[in-house]
Amino acid sequence: MSLSTTRDPLYLTGGSVCLHADASDRFRLTNQQSATLDDEGFVEQLGHCSSSRHVFKLLLSLQTMSDMMAASALQRIAELERDANVLKDPAVLDHDVLKALCFQFEQDSKRLTDTGLVRALHACTQLLVDPWSTLMIRLVSESQERLDRGAMAIKDLCVLAQALLALEGPDCAMLKPVIEQIQGHKMTEWSLENLTQVYSMLQAGVGVGGRYQNLLNSMNTYTISVASSLSPSSISQILNSLVVLNQTQAIPLVIMLCKHTVKHVSRFSDGELVHVLEALMHFGHSDQYFVDALEKHVPKNTFTMEAEAVTKVLQYCGRRLILSKAIFDAVAESFVYRADSYSTSQIARQIMPFGKLGYLPPNAGELFCKVEGILQTRFSQFQPRTLLNLLHCCTLIERFPVNFVAKVFNPYFLQQLEAWGNGLDKILLSQLTQLFMTVKLECPFYKGPNLLPKYRVKSFLTPGRSLETPVDILLYNRVKAGLIDLLGARAYFASRVLTPYCYTLDVEIKLDEEGYVLPASHHEIIYRRIALCIDGHKRFCANTHHLLGKEVIKQRHLKLLGYDVVQIPFYDFDKLWDRAEIVEYLHKKIFPHSYRLSW
Repeated sequence: MSLSTTRDPLYLTGGSVCLHADASDRFRLTNQQSATLDDEGFVEQLGHCSSSRHVFKLLLSLQTMSDMMAASALQRIAELERDANVLKDPAVLDHDVLKALCFQFEQDSKRLTDTGLVRALHACTQLLVDPWSTLMIRLVSESQERLDRGAMAIKDLCVLAQALLALEGPDCAMLKPVIEQIQGHKMTEWSLENLTQVYSMLQAGVGVGGRYQNLLNSMNTYTISVASSLSPSSISQILNSLVVLNQTQAIPLVIMLCKHTVKHVSRFSDGELVHVLEALMHFGHSDQYFVDALEKHVPKNTFTMEAEAVTKVLQYCGRRLILSKAIFDAVAESFVYRADSYSTSQIARQIMPFGKLGYLPPNAGELFCKVEGILQTRFSQFQPRTLLNLLHCCTLIERFPVNFVAKVFNPYFLQQLEAWGNGLDKILLSQLTQLFMTVKLECPFYKGPNLLPKYRVKSFLTPGRSLETPVDILLYNRVKAGLIDLLGARAYFASRVLTPYCYTLDVEIKLDEEGYVLPASHHEIIYRRIALCIDGHKRFCANTHHLLGKEVIKQRHLKLLGYDVVQIPFYDFDKLWDRAEIVEYLHKKIFPHSYRLSW
């Protein structure tokens, strides 16, 4: 077995070093076939080591160790020293203890257990050991021989696959027989641990680009049948794998796994919970029982959960439009005390759902006082897009960032915003425009710079992500039929009217000074304008009658611009099916102080 000389820098960087067999024979490896209490205790001690120096000290306290213990030590050193595709301190590979350990692996490669062999190989790839060193050549050669015998366990094949991936990437020729041997084992005879290990192996890169999709399809189908028996860590890992491998066709599996996460919410580690929430957001799935479980777990733990876990809970609620006051109130309370230790991204991602869902917690004063304090001290640390998203969401719930708007409208900041990412897309320009409108309409004391015209949009209603929610067509058609009956003709109201203020009206009705309805085509003197907001389900938080923040600010601005805003919510209109009831309802909503004429 020889390795290709053409290498992709993604899998191995210039940080690799060559280990020579010149180290003293300091350690003796044993080829134990199963983990002993000593092995388990040693691995636990490794987990408590916070630096490579601590690992070396632990190794020096031993004279004999199993190959599993030695491989675990290499793996722990890699975890501590690896930073992306380089080592934090390449000199760690010149340490006498590490060189002696590698020397033993090189000399004893034939006597290693399958597990010890593949784990040592994988650890060496993570340490960026030179693939042409004697050590690596012997480990790879021995792995090839063991693979040819066809007796390796699934767990060892998965580790070997990840090592080969790190060495040569997904096109490594040796990967094919590894996968073939995994497929040679009947899936019904796999352990649940094996199932999780194969998912992890495919996620690591072996399954990228649609490779081995047939294997994945079989696994996705089989996993549904065993989902109830999976541990919390396995459920989290499999969901994470489905996200990374973009298994959009595996929605039935996602739904089944979500069903079983309910009983495990309190048992997930913070990292596992993050993976679960990321998967539910990725696949666009929500479950009321899962939300109920979160409502029991999160409020009791917001002060002790990792910041990213708390953030993901709020992100999930925001993405799925779930207004859980129990969760939002608890997070708002913990934010006041913990936010100083959060990253700027975590700060923004925790606050933005409040604006998106249009919700102010009981401690809103303290919460936004804390936000303002953070912005004053850490303004320059925020990425431009993150900052704009944060400030814009604050305006949705009438928390006006007047002290910072001048900096946002500054040409230098706008240049930074344009240079970051993919430039100024329509949503960013819409946010800037609405922010500008907000300070003009609601902050008359603002005396800072204006937003230059070239950064303003003419309409907030755009395809895809938008600052307005398109009208529900079915609901609109029912309201339109009722309006024709009420007003006598279609000519007396206009639909989907784009105002000079960027907002699109679902329906506009014009009145003269005496209160008579004018034709929609009339453009001369108009005494009153009535804006009908036909609010379907999508304009509200999920399963509530609570308007989203972007709909609240729209109605607020329209009132400030002189419109009489009349809300026609779905939960009222859905109760009306009789034609006379619909007309009567619309008359009371639109003309509450006048008698209705019969046509």
